[in-house]
Amino acid sequence: MENHTILLVEDNPEDEALTLRALKKNKIRNEIVVVRDGAEALDFLFCRNSFADRDPDTLPALILLDIKLPKIDGLEVLRRVRAEQRMQRLPIVLLSSSNEKQDVIEGYKHGANSYVRKPIDFTQFTEAIQQLGFYWLALNEAPPR
Repeated sequence: MENHTILLVEDNPEDEALTLRALKKNKIRNEIVVVRDGAEALDFLFCRNSFADRDPDTLPALILLDIKLPKIDGLEVLRRVRAEQRMQRLPIVLLSSSNEKQDVIEGYKHGANSYVRKPIDFTQFTEAIQQLGFYWLALNEAPPR
């Protein structure tokens, strides 16, 4: 069964609100699940703890993953997700305010599909979210599950 959920992994409440607002403004009506740290993201994806009742065969259509997260950072989340065969083709966009070259290199090294730097300006951020949503949810042909 196809699932069109977006998993947003974001610890900053302001960035979370901005992302949700930008998705809504761009009429992206997918269900959005928000988790606020790397451990919670892994719990969601691996159906553990508070997400133990979630269907493990239902994966999000897209993960928007911040890098600088509490408990487990985004790059480690990415590594663990890519180590799991059933999640190797899941679209994962690193959405970060980091402009450290090493974060970009490590992100792609560990299987990120895209790295997008969060713009400071809301208009630019909204445009970036619109383009992400359009590409990953409308244009991109996802591999068969």
